[in-house]
Amino acid sequence: MRPKTLADYAGQQHILGAGKPLRLAIERDQVGSIILWGPPGVGKTSLAKLIAGMTSSEFMPFSAVLSGIKEIKEVMVAAEKIRRMGRRTLVFIDEIHRFNKAQQDAFLPYVEKGDIILIGATTENPSFEVNSALLSRARVYALKALSTEDTVLLLNRALKELGKTAAPNLLEQIAILANGDARSAYNILELAAATSTDEITQQAVEDTMQRKTLLYDKSGEEHFNLISALHKSVRSSEVDGALYWLGRMMEAGEDRMYIARRLVRMAVEDIGLADPRAMEQALAGMETAHFLGIPEGDQALAQVAAYLALAPKSDACYKALNQVRADILSKPAEPVPMHLRNASTKHMKAWGYGDGYQHAHNYDNAVTAMECLPPSLRGTRYYVPTNRGMEKRISERLEELRRLKGD
Repeated sequence: MRPKTLADYAGQQHILGAGKPLRLAIERDQVGSIILWGPPGVGKTSLAKLIAGMTSSEFMPFSAVLSGIKEIKEVMVAAEKIRRMGRRTLVFIDEIHRFNKAQQDAFLPYVEKGDIILIGATTENPSFEVNSALLSRARVYALKALSTEDTVLLLNRALKELGKTAAPNLLEQIAILANGDARSAYNILELAAATSTDEITQQAVEDTMQRKTLLYDKSGEEHFNLISALHKSVRSSEVDGALYWLGRMMEAGEDRMYIARRLVRMAVEDIGLADPRAMEQALAGMETAHFLGIPEGDQALAQVAAYLALAPKSDACYKALNQVRADILSKPAEPVPMHLRNASTKHMKAWGYGDGYQHAHNYDNAVTAMECLPPSLRGTRYYVPTNRGMEKRISERLEELRRLKGD
């Protein structure tokens, strides 16, 4: 299943897309020593083999786990012989971060002389795990976990090799379970194929994973059913229901940032000023989920869902804005009253801009009787707070303001 050309290689378009530096170096046969840094199963070994094939280099794999300085020297002797024959040697070191300083330094003379092209693969930050001397002689490329779409593309290719078929949403579930690791996705598919006939079934995948897979079309009806169930559970202050439907969405592989955005919406739409901290909690949860990733960040979203479900509820601001919009659409758009206009020039001041404006800080309690709505809407009350949570105090404050204004 390893790619033979760059067109077959899945993912990493940020370094291998048209016009990108590594792609240009490969196409121009100008690849120097590099470090490929990325999570497991994203194609580091495949990329190294691809580079060797496209640059007519001898590919020599080398394991940092199994090899020492003696083996390094033996490989270098072989590389020297290959160079004398007019060919280059590409030495691929898997898990280069497992080499100690002395082992890494053993490569330096050969890299500097150009006897070898060194490609190191690591899942660890090279800044901490690779010697500065070797790091300065190699260019670091960061590889990203494969997207669900990239993994599904690879699984479809593998299906053809296996002579099997599978439902598209089942392949998507395998991709989600693999979490950006193509090797893991291939393993799941191959084991499931071994217990299936012509078509790989959901049951075969579940037996392989020893866990239930939830078929879930992110753009279909079930997607909207589940988010609706989560939203309505939160609105109904049913914390257990909210956590259950949240868990269902997570296990089905829903995009965590989609969930986080919907939780923020719930905080605004259904809680509002009854608990102003609800929006803060939702935004903090979104940031935490993004920062930690899966699965650690899931706990932050669960905490937010529980907080929102338990918070006092109010849709007063939601209703207020809807009524404002309805009035804007159904009634004439009156000009801004003169006393609310900004007199930014002397001519505007002469024309009456700002006349009658009452600066609140010049009055007792910073409250004036000045009207701020257009004439036809005077006395309209859009925001009607509930008596729940913080809005109970807000309601008391509104009554106090109206008394001070003489309403």
